[in-house]
Amino acid sequence: MKKDLISIKDLTPKEINALFSLADRLKKAKSMQPLKGKCLGLIFQKPSNRTRVSFEVGIAQLGGRAIYLRPEDVKLGSREPAKDVARTLSRYLDGIVARTFKHNDLLELAGFASVPVINALSDLLHPCQALSDLYTIRKKLKKLKGAKVAYIGDGNNVANSLLYGCSKMGVNLSIASPKGYEPSREILSESLEFASKNGSEISLISDASRAVSGADIVYTDVWTSMGQETQAGKRRQDFKNFQVNAKLLFHAKPKALVMHCLPAHRGEEISEGVLEGPRSIVFDQAENRLHMQKAILVKLLSKMK
Repeated sequence: MKKDLISIKDLTPKEINALFSLADRLKKAKSMQPLKGKCLGLIFQKPSNRTRVSFEVGIAQLGGRAIYLRPEDVKLGSREPAKDVARTLSRYLDGIVARTFKHNDLLELAGFASVPVINALSDLLHPCQALSDLYTIRKKLKKLKGAKVAYIGDGNNVANSLLYGCSKMGVNLSIASPKGYEPSREILSESLEFASKNGSEISLISDASRAVSGADIVYTDVWTSMGQETQAGKRRQDFKNFQVNAKLLFHAKPKALVMHCLPAHRGEEISEGVLEGPRSIVFDQAENRLHMQKAILVKLLSKMK
């Protein structure tokens, strides 16, 4: 049976660690071409910088070819049902990388495709980002289990995937969001179960200063995601006490590192000084998208161990 990457929920800690080890190998040996002769389609409903470029470069470095399908090329769910797109593209391609607004469109693609489907982002989850983040934390701290991550801001797709990832890998995660902007309740409930099995602690805290107390990593993301532009003014008001700045970092560990999945709205969710400061690892984090996504591609599309 084919395998997809839709959610970190579907991965075991052993499988995640295997992806980390594979990413290490691929990072050192750029000449490997396990995808030689393979062609992948990138269905992107949302604009992209890091996701598109890292996947296209990664596929090329692995010997494969990427075909970028613009929103107007496919019009997923309007011009053509996702199930028809999935079954048609499966006749041409070896794999599909999809970046969608609706998570259900992604599930429908995966359900009807006969080739692997990779979730490159949906309104609910962003597994490639969270796996890359955990890989980055592991590289920087030399460990994952027992580390503390404080996520400050909107309980969005990144926060949801971090919940799954941290709870699977024994990472303590504290999330601070304004009331009404918390992560998915269902995902939180599932993550609490994973955390109890893997020795991590998950907490939701309304106060950002309390959330970052003792944190090794302070993480934030934009307050207003794509598709939410009409809410931008209200969100700026609701999130005004949730900016990652020097004052907030004072409450974290003295050597706490700062992460942001980018793009950043400087002066909103993060201050210019912190983003450009010595504790920021956001561009190492961005680079690791390439290495982790190469590992995912190899795992799903090749016989390389």
